[in-house]
Amino acid sequence: MTSNDPLLQPYQLKHLTLKNRVMSTSHEPAYSEDGMPKQRYRLYHAEKAKGGMALTMTAGSAIVSRDSPAAFGNLHVYDDRIVPWLAELADACHEHDCKVMIQITHLGRRTGWNKADWLPVLSASPVREPAHRAFPKTIEDWDIERIVADYASAAQRCQAAGLDGIEFESYGHLMDGFWSPATNHRDDEFGGSLDNRLRFTNLVLDAVRASVGEKFVVGIRMVADEDFEKGLSKQEGIEIAGRLANSGKVDFLNIIRGSIESDAALTKVIPVAGMRSSPHLDFAGEVRAATKFPTFHAARISDVATARHAIATGKLDMVGMTRAHIADPHIIKKVMEGREHEIRPCVGATYCLDRIYEGGEALCVHNAATGREAEIPHIIVKTEGPKQKIVVIGAGAGGLEVARVAAERGHKVTVLEASSQAGGQIRLATQNPRRKELIGIIDWRLAELARLGVEIRYDTWAEKDDVLALSPDVVVVATGGLPQNPPLTAGDNLVTSSWDIMAGSVKPAENVLLYDDNGGHQGMGAAELIANAGSKLELVSPERFFAPEMGGMNHVPYMRAFQEKGVTITINTRLRSVRREGNQLVAELASDFADGWRGERRVDQVVVEHGTLPLDDLYLSLKPLSKNVGAVDYERLVSGGDIFPKRNPEGGFVLFRIGDAVASRNIHAAIYDGIRFGLRI
Repeated sequence: MTSNDPLLQPYQLKHLTLKNRVMSTSHEPAYSEDGMPKQRYRLYHAEKAKGGMALTMTAGSAIVSRDSPAAFGNLHVYDDRIVPWLAELADACHEHDCKVMIQITHLGRRTGWNKADWLPVLSASPVREPAHRAFPKTIEDWDIERIVADYASAAQRCQAAGLDGIEFESYGHLMDGFWSPATNHRDDEFGGSLDNRLRFTNLVLDAVRASVGEKFVVGIRMVADEDFEKGLSKQEGIEIAGRLANSGKVDFLNIIRGSIESDAALTKVIPVAGMRSSPHLDFAGEVRAATKFPTFHAARISDVATARHAIATGKLDMVGMTRAHIADPHIIKKVMEGREHEIRPCVGATYCLDRIYEGGEALCVHNAATGREAEIPHIIVKTEGPKQKIVVIGAGAGGLEVARVAAERGHKVTVLEASSQAGGQIRLATQNPRRKELIGIIDWRLAELARLGVEIRYDTWAEKDDVLALSPDVVVVATGGLPQNPPLTAGDNLVTSSWDIMAGSVKPAENVLLYDDNGGHQGMGAAELIANAGSKLELVSPERFFAPEMGGMNHVPYMRAFQEKGVTITINTRLRSVRREGNQLVAELASDFADGWRGERRVDQVVVEHGTLPLDDLYLSLKPLSKNVGAVDYERLVSGGDIFPKRNPEGGFVLFRIGDAVASRNIHAAIYDGIRFGLRI
């Protein structure tokens, strides 16, 4: 059956027929093992292929040379061993008629010298990149010769693996380091005029074409406007795009706008929650109009309506929905089946990228199956065992997730929620207007539970007898936690919790000290609200840098607010005690580094953030009545088998708790608990 949906129209790229207009652009999820795309990497991309995508781009910059050491799990495309691994990945995606390409690069200055083989990093000129902090050497003639050859041999490996094409990475890396006046200060044949600044690129293109031939698809993901005073201008960027389009050496342009040399700059290229959606779509459309050449683009195009608009209006030929597919790899399948309303939304949390840039691996804040495809399915199937009566206490993220999974498996689920609405701490977080999109985590699950016929009983403070009256087979305690104070020698009764500020139950005073030794969004969100209320605020943390539980991209909007509002930030300092003097509070500060050091601040209000303590009274009252006495076999939880040991023959039900009802953690942890336990009921 044919469709008139612009997104579902095929696109002819050279000899390739792309079955629709949606792609996942290159990104590095850091799932590699020894620089190779093994099972985890393959399953991640294969899932998107199963979900109906036309083109998946692997690798956020597979590295072509040894002196381009991996900055965040990059694939080693300079190594012959990668060919069979790439071939397995390509075959897995081709089974679903999904084309596969790879992005290759030399990172240039965007890495560190003290990684891998400890070789010096290099760039067109010795201009340091703030984000990775290395001081690059000026690239020499012999470097250029060997790196050009490395590009050519890397492209041959990709072709030998059966990939459908490659693209060069040319924003923030070595290649465009020659383009930009900010990073190219050379006075030789590689500097000065635009012809000279493009010389390295043309050497690479010629060498690659000579190695892979004219039929193999070769594209470039390029910055066409660095959008800062010293950088590559829009005029020159579009000129470069035009020259590349007319060169006959590339087959598509994948357009980027902005600079990525710092966290603050990066968020303009890849916006986070509270920032504009699709901010560079119109610009990419300008490039397409100017070049009349196949144009791809991705930058927070997170919903189907925007993606459809991008194609329908001719702004793009292929639209990248990259983070959106981390949240839901089956977007296109759902569109094709008339189930757009079931698409799990990307909420802009950028937990995925923050984890990568902090040395972790990409995980979606509310899809725990992404990156865990070997253990957790994206599509939940019915249980082959008996259908059971499940009672879930708590309608926060974890409780709603375990209810969703259990209901998908065919169990009868009832949710008891003490509040008049679902959401728990997520609803609290959304009191910061900049993070209001997080409510999508809750709204999507509520819609799914409605579809599955799950009953949610609100305004129900469940006691033991309430639960027992439902004759459950399984009881899940997802009651979350309540805020706790940091350890103080005195003044517990004088401090205000970050929750009180976020909920609006306590207004910020005129002069506030906020002490945060948790280091996540909770304290930072309260601090932002306090600062925006016009209060004088000092943020105190015992850490070497503040908010260590939050990555660099989410750090940016907080820091912007703090600097604009004149917030004082004090690190390496603990709150020891609080006392009242007159109508003010005196906060006594101490140091982990100098035993006798003391400091004082006289303020109107002391706000504290120290995570939560589990709300576990109900769990403890039900524990002796349960079959497993609350116990979970963690080894079997991870490796397989029955996870609930039979400790009490007289018990009437299985009991377990998840999320912050166990210990203070984060949204992803609660949702991960919800799905992995829900699958084992």
